[in-house]
Amino acid sequence: MNKKVLNQLKGGLIVSCQALEYEPLHSSYIMQRMAVAAMQGGAVGIRANSVQDIVKIKEEVALPVIGIIKKDYPDSEIYITPTMDEVDALVESGVEIIAMDSTKRLRPGGVRLDTFFKAVKEKYPEQIFMADCSDYEEGIKAANLGFDVIGTTLRRYTSYTKDVQIPDYEYLQKLVKDTGKIVIAEGGIWTPEQLEKVFEAGAFAAVVGTAITRPCEITKHFVSVIQKKEVACE
Repeated sequence: MNKKVLNQLKGGLIVSCQALEYEPLHSSYIMQRMAVAAMQGGAVGIRANSVQDIVKIKEEVALPVIGIIKKDYPDSEIYITPTMDEVDALVESGVEIIAMDSTKRLRPGGVRLDTFFKAVKEKYPEQIFMADCSDYEEGIKAANLGFDVIGTTLRRYTSYTKDVQIPDYEYLQKLVKDTGKIVIAEGGIWTPEQLEKVFEAGAFAAVVGTAITRPCEITKHFVSVIQKKEVACE
């Protein structure tokens, strides 16, 4: 089953359909319609945040879903599927792939990734898991821990990678070469030319979100060229 799901993603575009609470499109119905549009446009998979959005999307979209739950905890910087509570909820939603922050940072309660993921795999041995990583060492560790998929999702989104330019094609190539796992490119892909380059670098599949499904950020991207300054979405 795992192989069949992953093969559906091979060589294709996964569209991330997410809107946070402060964003104008925050609505499970709207995310469902975004996902339907992505499916009609040729996407091979969807990445979605929250059980509500995932369940609504799966009502109309017959594609594999990479599910996450973003939740802030006061004692940790990790907010992408940080604890077993979020994993339990995602499994119950029927999502095909569960992604989680797999950086070296401590999880809520001071829990390390290796301890956490061991418990997760023991509880859900048949579930497909994707590691959202930010650097090479994290990718290697996630592969060794038994993650099915390695993602470049958090490149530039940790304090120790914040100055890196993304997409980081060299980083992607190294993960493909050295992890022995499926590697999905995610983060900073704004153009078809960049998408083509991540596949040339060896990506199994690629996730594009902001450039397709977040109109405030897309507008800001264009307006900043005119105004020569950053524009805030509120």
